[in-house]
Amino acid sequence: MEIHNRKTVLSYFKRQICFAAMLLAINIQAYAQVGLTQPTIELQTANADQIVQQGQEFEKQGQWAEALTLYQKGLRKAPQDQKLLQRRAVARLHYDLDRRIVDSSFVDQVKRTDESIAEGIYLEILLKIQSSYVDDPNWHDIAQFGLTSLKIALESNEFRQQYIPNASLDSIKQAFTDLKEKLSKAAVQQRTDAQWVASLSANSLKQALGLPPQATYFEFVCGAISALDPYSAFLSDSQYTETMSQIEGNFVGLGVELKTLTKSLELVSVIPGGPADKGGLKAGDHITAVDNSVVETAGSEKCADLLRGEEGSYVRITYLRGQDSGRTLMLQRKRVEIPSVADVNIVDKANGVGYIRLTNFQKTTVKDFDAALWQLQRAGMRSLIVDLRGNPGGLLTASVEIADRFIGSGIIVATKGRNPLEDYTHRAELAGTWRMPLVVLVDENSASASEILAAAIRDHKRGTVVGTQSYGKGSVQGIFPLNISGGGVRLTTAKFYGPSGTSVNQVGVTPNIEVHIAAKPNLGDNEQAGETVDNALQAAIAVANQSNQVSTSR
Repeated sequence: MEIHNRKTVLSYFKRQICFAAMLLAINIQAYAQVGLTQPTIELQTANADQIVQQGQEFEKQGQWAEALTLYQKGLRKAPQDQKLLQRRAVARLHYDLDRRIVDSSFVDQVKRTDESIAEGIYLEILLKIQSSYVDDPNWHDIAQFGLTSLKIALESNEFRQQYIPNASLDSIKQAFTDLKEKLSKAAVQQRTDAQWVASLSANSLKQALGLPPQATYFEFVCGAISALDPYSAFLSDSQYTETMSQIEGNFVGLGVELKTLTKSLELVSVIPGGPADKGGLKAGDHITAVDNSVVETAGSEKCADLLRGEEGSYVRITYLRGQDSGRTLMLQRKRVEIPSVADVNIVDKANGVGYIRLTNFQKTTVKDFDAALWQLQRAGMRSLIVDLRGNPGGLLTASVEIADRFIGSGIIVATKGRNPLEDYTHRAELAGTWRMPLVVLVDENSASASEILAAAIRDHKRGTVVGTQSYGKGSVQGIFPLNISGGGVRLTTAKFYGPSGTSVNQVGVTPNIEVHIAAKPNLGDNEQAGETVDNALQAAIAVANQSNQVSTSR
């Protein structure tokens, strides 16, 4: 996210409502790492029409996560393509519905919320959009997205089973047609107009179908947020709690990072000391069932959500490792500390090249980063590589503070929003306490707060950025708790600009030295087919060694 990615500035620091890259955790993790089925097109050379065609094949199969990922990747090449923007919007509405309709905490929140409270939640979110969103709200689009979200929900078997199990498809179709007729001449130009559309829809569908009005209001809530941008989101009670826990550096769960596939949930990584680690799970294992739900039949998104639960509760999983026939394991959900500083070591002992990998930016990152620096210093570090590859971002302030340890003076990052409270310039304050030669590694999944750090180092010529073009998320999100109920909303509140004054939004940070990871061309005695060489890391080590020599000669 980007708080101001996790925290913004001024009074926002105290209220802890701004994020700088965390959502990228939702956008890169929830969207870009959903386990995209291998497309039949080559993304590097495909045009927008070909990407849309492939995406619609995913849509026909109900593979909304795969479609959304594909459109997101396509928009990185053509950020203003209207077809891609439209299909991404539709895919996101479907994807979000599929996730929340199997989220028991969300469904429970809807069912226990009084009609007047639900209407109040929608009004409060509209007010927050009006006061804090980075751009002037388009109230027509916000209302229209609410209607579209409602229509998609009414077409969903799961939604109907939850809220109107006795309504026929014909009666639902007629009720929505009648509603559209009532709204056909409505002009939505301001916030109160959008509120009126939701109110009329709730009352009409209650009378025609018996649909609980609170279900309608929550669809308008989710639709309104979807109308804004990919990084804004409504957060249910449990999602808000989980998000704040991630900011603090911990969460309740099993301690795994997942990639959702058609038939399984692949473990990308396992957090040391977490329930999964203690239970013997390893990266590369594939979860095929959660409790009584089989991934292939119930769906990977639903099963991934089933892994969540209250602290102390248990979950039974079935998993595969290699070619074995499957194993069953009972795990207890516990609070897991999320490490943001990993792989601290000297990668070239002869030349004293230190290495630190940052997986995200959270409240504990700066303290842990300082400890890693001193550990490497005692081990003989003469130069340093900071690896930001795959880092989706996090707290803006954590990124700024780490940059401040290397930059002597000047601007680190500036934020600008529609609300003047979002305009702030972060400057170096520590006079660059660490002055060793520096290399920063980035890739296409380095986003938000990662890009703030990389851009600051590059623009100040404080170090060398190596790797591939970064993600290109140049916006800041704020986390706003809802006063009228539990939960909250994440809104894009500002855009950020590097020391040079340029934005990375939809562009990314361009490395000083571009290097891709490539497959090994030759197989040695101890190598296996498909093994890859980390060319970027090798290039970073070479740059660090060269910098060491220059520093020594001085």
